[in-house]
Amino acid sequence: MIDRETVVRRHTVEITQADPATVLTVGNGDFAYTADITGMQTFTAFHDQAAALAEERLAVNTATMSTWGWHATPNPEGFVLADAMSIYETSRGPVQYPDKFDMAAMMGGEVAADYRAGAWLHVNPHRLDLGRIGLVLRPEAGAQGEIAPAVLTDPCQRLDLWTGTLTSVFTYAGHEVRVTTVADPHHARVAFRIESDLLATGQAAVAVRFPSASDGFFEASDWTAPDRHTTTLHVLDERACRFGRVLDDTTYVMRLDWSAQATIDATAEPHTFEVTTSATTLELVATFAPGGVLGRGEFLTIKGAATAWWRRFWTSGAAVDLFGSTDPRAAELERRIVLSQYLTAVNCSGTMPPQETGLITNSWQGKFHLEMHFWHAAHFAAWGRPELLERSLGWYESILGAARETARRQHYEGARWPKHVGPDGRESPSDIGSLLIWQQPHLLYLLELLHRCGRTSLVARFAELVEETAAFMASFVEDRDGVCHLPAPLMPAQEFYDAKTTEDPTFELAYWWWGLEIAQRWRERLGLERHEHWQHIQDNLARPHQQQGTYAAIATEPYLRRDDHPSMLCALGVVPATPLIDPAVMEATLLDVRDHWDWNSAWGWDFPVMAMTATRLGRPDLAVDVLLTDTAKNTYLVTGHSPQIGSALPIYLPANGALLAAVSLMAAGWDDTDTDTPRFPSDGNWTVRHEGFITWP
Repeated sequence: MIDRETVVRRHTVEITQADPATVLTVGNGDFAYTADITGMQTFTAFHDQAAALAEERLAVNTATMSTWGWHATPNPEGFVLADAMSIYETSRGPVQYPDKFDMAAMMGGEVAADYRAGAWLHVNPHRLDLGRIGLVLRPEAGAQGEIAPAVLTDPCQRLDLWTGTLTSVFTYAGHEVRVTTVADPHHARVAFRIESDLLATGQAAVAVRFPSASDGFFEASDWTAPDRHTTTLHVLDERACRFGRVLDDTTYVMRLDWSAQATIDATAEPHTFEVTTSATTLELVATFAPGGVLGRGEFLTIKGAATAWWRRFWTSGAAVDLFGSTDPRAAELERRIVLSQYLTAVNCSGTMPPQETGLITNSWQGKFHLEMHFWHAAHFAAWGRPELLERSLGWYESILGAARETARRQHYEGARWPKHVGPDGRESPSDIGSLLIWQQPHLLYLLELLHRCGRTSLVARFAELVEETAAFMASFVEDRDGVCHLPAPLMPAQEFYDAKTTEDPTFELAYWWWGLEIAQRWRERLGLERHEHWQHIQDNLARPHQQQGTYAAIATEPYLRRDDHPSMLCALGVVPATPLIDPAVMEATLLDVRDHWDWNSAWGWDFPVMAMTATRLGRPDLAVDVLLTDTAKNTYLVTGHSPQIGSALPIYLPANGALLAAVSLMAAGWDDTDTDTPRFPSDGNWTVRHEGFITWP
């Protein structure tokens, strides 16, 4: 039995200097608070991503975010999705797709008239920064102006992963300051204990600041528009207050509770309030909600709940222990595994699919990409924590009507799931996203993984969604002389082909077979016969195109580009063995990709994909090599974050989730394999113990 506490505590995060790219987060999947070196949100300017992007350096905003906090700018012209449509000629006749969106124009600020609807629809709604709670540090009482992190001495910050507790200690003006930060595991609530003589002298206080919303690519907050929102302070009693927030049609509240004799007052700066106390210890609890009456929060109660939740998390499900390995890469791999479990639990286990940067900072205005949901969450089931995956699947039920309408508009049956989307399920205009298809089988695969965890009650609950998903997939296929094709227009997972001419991408062909097979099994579990038409498609799907003994990405010219995602590898690795894929050809493809791909253009989940393919092909040596490839897109910072394109995407959680998926496949194997023998190199340099995994299909 693995000593799990020892494994986790080996990777306690310790930070001893301020860095604009280094932030730590506490949260629960639906709410998160991200802190700087002080354990609070003290140095806003230091972590400003916009400034860092302009200077080509890495930074991450500190923010407070939730799955329910969204805003939309006014829409006086009444833009609707139909205003962003173009007509594509297809075998089904003329079809409209919402593709009128110009990213380059958006970033440059000038949008053509016929793209204005797409621009508004693309950036709305956007996720909110609910508010910043930070220290105010002054060289003397009454002094004004923001200090820089450089004035702190001896900073030491520790994130105790085992208990979910962030402890930050530093010295300022000759006095020690200690901050303990925890998040409530069940509510949108964060709690602090601040200990310092500076509180009593007036040299330290707490500032609560509320920004306006931003529709920028990575910004969740706008500090330059105080007139575009309102904040109302209501003092409830001597130990609590309530803030009412209004931003256009968005409203929410925040309750603040404190332990010591303290006062809260508005400052000269709009939407900014300051908590001061004569005591040397101050406990604060901030609770956020869309509305309603909020109960009092106590620091010790929340800290105890967080400790209990995280201990249950680490002692449930699966674990991997690489201690004793002599391969010098083993410790780093174990660190990435442990930190990725923490980060995905905090950011990806909520009631909605997460955005690629989770609840830490915004990307693509905070919306989620459904093709990434598999990477964000499939590992929860594989690691024996199915409840953390199941929480987000109810959202698909809520948007079934919108998905059906998309399919109907495009002359298909069933339900077509969107790619780039917000909580309401309305897809965002895009010449890529509206034509992407590899997210369609994801729901089926995620449900199949849950079923393997014993979640048999989901068979009846999700029967309709399974049927509707498969109905779309079947009607998407075009039968030409008995061969079933995935026809144009479509965009494959490798997103740099001409959607108007692209057909039969290798990965999507295999995934279509596997998705329909899952739907067939679902029917059998309901006591129904296998669907005859679906079976015809499975039996007659086009075989993927080959070039010189390797698989191409697509079956139409130019057949293969050697940049972005090597998605054809997913056809055997992510997807289990199917009649469409020859393992020998796939191994040749894997080696060709390893040797000739432009890895600077790849993304963080591409390396785990290669590892999954190598694992299923019996190449554990190659699986480890690619998981730990030394390249910029496969870097994991001290925080566990995997930056991809600088400050525009300084966090990329699909990389963390994909890493966990690959490791679970390497540890536990798949059907018809020996689940007790981990698939790591057998060169004598790896000592691998594992427990609690669910076998993959």
